[in-house]
Amino acid sequence: MLEIGSQAPDFSLKDQSGKTVQLAKFAGRRVLLSFRPLAWTNVCHDQMLLLEEFHSRFDDLNTIAFGIGVDSVPSNKAWAQSMSIVNTRLLADFWPHGEVVKKFGIFREKDGFSERATIIIDEKQKIVFAKIYPTAQLPSFEEVFQFLER
Repeated sequence: MLEIGSQAPDFSLKDQSGKTVQLAKFAGRRVLLSFRPLAWTNVCHDQMLLLEEFHSRFDDLNTIAFGIGVDSVPSNKAWAQSMSIVNTRLLADFWPHGEVVKKFGIFREKDGFSERATIIIDEKQKIVFAKIYPTAQLPSFEEVFQFLER
């Protein structure tokens, strides 16, 4: 995983609506990247629903939260619709497979998907928080909010 203080690698990925998200365009805001192994699984489902639930709270803290996984845009679209996600953008790191996840150093080669991880990027695009969770464990968003509120 990239170290705290490292410059976050820029990337462009499509969200579930097919719209491109480029990290560099969010300079001046904090960005939370919530990496998940695979769509359509229970813990990933709960993780993305929490991003949606806390959307306003993130916004109040000058933070935009994205869910990222190696699934395709059509899969993310169907998955977001099934969960009634409308505010949170789910980014598809599908092809080249896991390219962005690899840049952040959290691709599980053996499994072909991302670690479950939370990375926070500050207004100057530096990594200021990074944590990997066991794949079966839901990330602690209270820990994230404690960090963001400091």
